[in-house]
Amino acid sequence: MIDRRTFMSLIAGAAAAPNVAWAQPIAGKVALYANVGADLTNYDVDVAGAALIKRATVTLPAGVQYAWPHVSRRYLYVASSSSASGYGKAGTEHHVTAFHIDPASGALTPHGKPIPLPTRPIHISTDIPSEFILVAFNNPSALRVYRINKDFTPGEEVKQPGPIDAGIFAHQVRVTPDNRLAILVTRGNEGTPAKAEDPGALKVFDYKNGVLTNEVSIAPNGGKEFGPRHLDFHPTKPWMYVSIETQNKMYTYRMDGGRIAPQIAFRAETLAEPKTGHDRCRRQESFQGRRKQHRGVLDQPVHRRARADPEHRNPRHTSAHVPHRSKRTHAGRPAQFAGGRERRQCDTDRAGGPVRVPHRR
Repeated sequence: MIDRRTFMSLIAGAAAAPNVAWAQPIAGKVALYANVGADLTNYDVDVAGAALIKRATVTLPAGVQYAWPHVSRRYLYVASSSSASGYGKAGTEHHVTAFHIDPASGALTPHGKPIPLPTRPIHISTDIPSEFILVAFNNPSALRVYRINKDFTPGEEVKQPGPIDAGIFAHQVRVTPDNRLAILVTRGNEGTPAKAEDPGALKVFDYKNGVLTNEVSIAPNGGKEFGPRHLDFHPTKPWMYVSIETQNKMYTYRMDGGRIAPQIAFRAETLAEPKTGHDRCRRQESFQGRRKQHRGVLDQPVHRRARADPEHRNPRHTSAHVPHRSKRTHAGRPAQFAGGRERRQCDTDRAGGPVRVPHRR
């Protein structure tokens, strides 16, 4: 079976039409890139016919982990690693590789030499002007920043002025739309009968020219029962959306005056009946020293509205500087979630429509 790490859609958008929003239907050419292991394949997207046409394939030094386009949509930066996912066996090959995107066909051509990384990169992104690449590592949890050279190749690491608290199990790093903050999403780990829960958090840094300073942590209830995985920003409103993987929820945070308010503004469930467990029941029980996990799912999608959180159940953590823009689940607009599935990621389109939340069984 092909899992999400083996086959991963990387860019479903206008790589060959940089002035068009990725999620919008367009009359021009649309390119999509997907990988199986280390092979990254370019597909033409027939929007009208809802079809994919396979084109050329390039091979990375190891299995593809994540990719991010340059703001010009003329270059693609791809992170690869020979390590197993999660806390699996560590490999020895970890890189960021740059590719040039042909503006007519979307075909990828290697651009310069790959740069080595210390461990498996779980996520990469660039800052807003694509002058630096930010890389998140999960094992051990870490955050590093690399320059983008004048010729658009990945360059040397930026030395940081002080130590970075990267939390537990970093899973994503993003820069806010005004390019003033970097946010490292650290998921933590669910508890087991043998081990207590590891807390999750949003690690927020002041960001300027690749330098990270003044770190603060947003971690409701000290990070307990808070397992964030991905975040995104609304294209026009001061809202940030965070998918909470381990609790099957979507949170909305307000951004005002250059800060992220630590209180959760809105909450949305991603299961149809989360309290009863009819959509996804997960029981852990000990039987002759062995753990069993039982999951039941319903495949029907469910429409639920995000709701305000009048209790402001976010503790003691201070707010941090942040800009404008959040995700597609805001008050008064229904969010579409698949009942009974764990969210793996979330993102928005540039028109500010519904938040897309891919799930897995």
